[in-house]
Amino acid sequence: MKHHLKPFLFALLALSLLFALAACGQTDDAEQPEATQPEEGQEDAIEENNEEAVELSGELVVYSARNEKFVQPLLDKFAEETGITVRALHGDDGTVQRIIEEANNVQADIFISNDIGAMEYLRLQGLLEGWEPKGVESIDEKFRAEDNSWIGLSARSRGFIYNKDLISEEEMPKTMEELADPKWAGQFMITRGGNGSMVAHVSALRYEWGDEKTKEWLSKVKDNAGAITEGHGDIRRAVGAGEYKFGLVNNYYYHQQLNEPEDNNVGFIYPDQGEGEMGVFVNAAGVALIKGGPNPDNAKAFIEWLLTEEGQREFSYESMEVPLNPNVQTREEAARISDYKVMDMPLRELGKVWEDTRALIEEAGLDLELR
Repeated sequence: MKHHLKPFLFALLALSLLFALAACGQTDDAEQPEATQPEEGQEDAIEENNEEAVELSGELVVYSARNEKFVQPLLDKFAEETGITVRALHGDDGTVQRIIEEANNVQADIFISNDIGAMEYLRLQGLLEGWEPKGVESIDEKFRAEDNSWIGLSARSRGFIYNKDLISEEEMPKTMEELADPKWAGQFMITRGGNGSMVAHVSALRYEWGDEKTKEWLSKVKDNAGAITEGHGDIRRAVGAGEYKFGLVNNYYYHQQLNEPEDNNVGFIYPDQGEGEMGVFVNAAGVALIKGGPNPDNAKAFIEWLLTEEGQREFSYESMEVPLNPNVQTREEAARISDYKVMDMPLRELGKVWEDTRALIEEAGLDLELR
């Protein structure tokens, strides 16, 4: 009889243990063993891993006022690495107006620009979105919007490319004001008034000189110029070929001409470097986040991709511009902006005068477009 009770007692004991374990499972979270909670520092790692695991898909619409040959390879690389389909509209200086006209029916996610003034102008119109992208600290605050809605990536310094066979460095003008001197009449080249870099440069001169002096200078420079071209590429090639002694360009056009197989005996002057002189005007090319775009997540992913050191190098290397991030590799022939005196002007100020500058240029007699 006792022998037959043992299996029954054993089963009863097992059933009791089962109920006890079930009861333990119903305790409050606070009573759970500490081992079930992430250790200190693990939460960030888990969140980071989850972010890395997110697969990007869909589209990204990019409006660019930058040269297509510099932008499209960048977009192709992003598409290849992420699987996002990138649709690009490669425009010109009219891209800003297009973004304004589409304000009530936003079509684009990203604006790539050669001009901080244009991007800041759009921000002031309420058409850009501020945020805190990963990696933004790699760019100095003076080269980005106060809300990071636009971010500069590469420097564009204004100066004189000259043909060493026609004029020596000592003979060259050393300041912007000298372009108004009749002694240089017919010997140099400038771009049309509506060129983005020209608009930005004149905006900076307005900040430095005031409108009256800037307008007078523009009028004289227009009369002195031997040729007025559509863009800077025309200037560098003509100066390299010896058609004119020098021209007003962004510094990377000099870098480009140096790398040509011929017509490359050129030099470059960074103007206004003397004691008490204003220094070089430095603008920047960069990227802006358009408010209300159709693909906001992909747009932010693209900007953060650009802010990696690899992305910043891709943005500037082919155009031979100078990365604003000092840790990013640049071309050997490209002087860093720390190597010369620059204008003491917050680039954000350009946006406030960007639109009025075009009117002042026309009033001075320099056409915005070639006729």
